[in-house]
This record gives sequence, C-alpha cells and structure tokens, in this order.
Amino acid sequence: MDDEVCAVRPGTDVAGHARLLAGIHDAVLAGRAPAKAPRRLVERSWRRVAAQGVDPDRPPAPDPVGAAEVERRRTVCRLNEVLPELRGALTSVAEDAHHLMVVTDADGVVLWREGARRVRHRADSLGFTEGATWSEPAIGSNAIGTALAEAAPVQMFAAEHFVRSHHTWTCTASPVHDPRTGELLGIVDVSGPAETVHPMTVALVGTSVRLAEAVLHQRHEARLEALRRLSGHLLSTTGLVVDDHGWVAAQHGVHGIDRVAAPRPGVPVAVRGIGACEPEPVPGGWLLRPSRRETLRLTLELDPPRAIVEGSARWTHPLGKRQADLLRLIATAGPAGVSAAQLSETLYGDRTHLVTVRAELSRLRKLIGGLLLGRPYRFAPGVEVVLMQP
Repeated sequence: MDDEVCAVRPGTDVAGHARLLAGIHDAVLAGRAPAKAPRRLVERSWRRVAAQGVDPDRPPAPDPVGAAEVERRRTVCRLNEVLPELRGALTSVAEDAHHLMVVTDADGVVLWREGARRVRHRADSLGFTEGATWSEPAIGSNAIGTALAEAAPVQMFAAEHFVRSHHTWTCTASPVHDPRTGELLGIVDVSGPAETVHPMTVALVGTSVRLAEAVLHQRHEARLEALRRLSGHLLSTTGLVVDDHGWVAAQHGVHGIDRVAAPRPGVPVAVRGIGACEPEPVPGGWLLRPSRRETLRLTLELDPPRAIVEGSARWTHPLGKRQADLLRLIATAGPAGVSAAQLSETLYGDRTHLVTVRAELSRLRKLIGGLLLGRPYRFAPGVEVVLMQP
C-alpha cells in the first residue's frame, strides 16, 4: 500500500500514532521542527488550506445547501446510477465497522450519507451532513477535499486533519471518474471515529470505485447498442443518433465523431462537419439533423453576465462571473483554443486549480450545448462570438 495514500499501516499502535500526529500538527502550526515530518500528501494539503485562510481552531461554520438543492444535485450527479452498487459494497461493512459511507458530487457537496446511527450523530456534531461542502477551502484538510484537490485516493487519520475538532475522525476517500472521458463525477468516502481506523479500508474503497466505474461503462455500452439497433430506419439522410449525454451511437454523412454536447429540447447542437443540428427525441436518445440555419451566434454580456445564443431558436442563460470570465478567455484564444491549465493560471495565478476549472467548464458545456468544445477548450466552428463590453 502506498504511503501517499494510507495513513495507518497494518500492526500500527493506533493510539500511539494518534499522539505522534498530534505532536506533529502542533509543532508545524507553531513553526517548530516536528519530531517526524508529516506525510507529503498531508504537508501539501496543510500548505494549501493555510494559504486559503482556514483557521485550525475556528473553521468556517458549516453552511449546508438546502434539501431542494441536495435533491437537484442528486438528480444530475451520475453517481446516482451506481448508488445500489456502492451501497451493496460499502454500507454493511461501514455499519459493522462503525463507519459511514458518504458520496459527494464533484464540488464536494455531501449527497448521500449512510451507516451506523451512533456514528451519524457524531458526524452531525462536525457538520458532516447532507448538503455540506467538504472541500479543503470549506473545511480544511480531509480525505474528501484532499482527494478532490489531489485527484487521487486519500486516507486521513486523526491529527492529519488540519482542523483540530476533526482530530477524533478518520476518513478514506477516492474520486470516481467517468470511464469514457475521465471527467470527475464525485467522491466515495468511508468515515468514522479515529479509533476504528482500518488499513484495509483503502483497498475496500478503491475496489468499490472500480466496480462503480465498470458498471457505468457497461450501462453506457448497453444504451448505445440499443440506439444502434434503432438507428437503421432513422438515418436515411445526414445526421447522428446520440444518447442523453451526447455519445454517438450511429452517424450518416459524417464520420469520426464520438461525442457532441448533451442535447436539450429546442437547443441547437453544433456538430463538426455538419454545423448546427436540431435535436429530435427518439427512444433512449436523440436524432440530430442539420438545422435550417447553419450559423450560431453567441453574445456574451458581462454586466450582468449572461449568454445569448441565436440560431434557429434564441435563448438566454444567466452566467456566474467566473463562467463569464472563462467564456471570455476562451473566445479571446480563438480557434487554437486554450487548456484548463492555462485557464487556471490566468484566473488564479497558478495551475493548481485544475479540478475547479474543469468542473466549471463541464457545467458550461452542458449549459450552452455544442457551442463549446474541449481539449483544448474552444468554440465550435461556425459559432460567431460577440463580446459586449460592460
């Protein structure tokens, strides 16, 4: 097991290790040389959260989103598709070990939390509840937030947590990615009282994540195969048949297209080699055929921030300031496009905010259909972009 992931090794004196970590935590925060250096992963996390202004003695008060927002996020989070598999793999084990199974979305917002009632009550006292954001800037070093920041599995034990009130806790988290694109979907975590830590939890969570990703891939292939069988009598002219996420099951008159933006009723989709296409619902997906209007215009207004798209239909979306900034930078980059790392450096002054940038860009691509392409990020051919000055 990798020391960068595992906080506790088999045979470790858990109580003694917790005391050692408490001494390391106190020394580092006081500016003294610790008896032993913290793990590299933990040291990186402490540096990040200290720079973000997290106070180890007075962390930000938990401010969970409301029940309606939790339900909305559950609906759009693709981990809801594999929740039965995660429950089957982790919930009973977590209950037996006096732990919780926790699933978050890509923002670190807790969407599902299941396990022993007594442990849920202890989690409540930390604000570790449905709707709470468990990222590093929100709550300091913890397995969920640090797994998001490091884009890797993380186990944290006792005083490896930056905030002292969390020193009685242990947690093991791993990111779940879309097996087709690598897009971060969320985090799976097993957490509980520090005295119940177990070295094999890392392997258990990792196995559960691989199972979830495999199931997502199998269901994706099954959906596409069903659409392929349907597409024979649909594609007599140029067009594509795609699933709800924009993955191409069949195409006619074009070739080499794997994915377009997720179709939505009444919103034109830009398709390479065709131009603007109108989405028509078919069982299990969408039929995309050339629109009467080949050119799409996106007008980006900055005050207030909003996108106005004009094609065969006209639609307007309000934007957050960060979303508007991203679209402005992508438009300025021109046809060559711009990478997530370059956007992170421009917006934040460094390249360490890739997860945040990619998550925001993923939301933008869903918001404005096929107008925005990825890797590198750029506007689709045939999209005219107009930047309005405030």
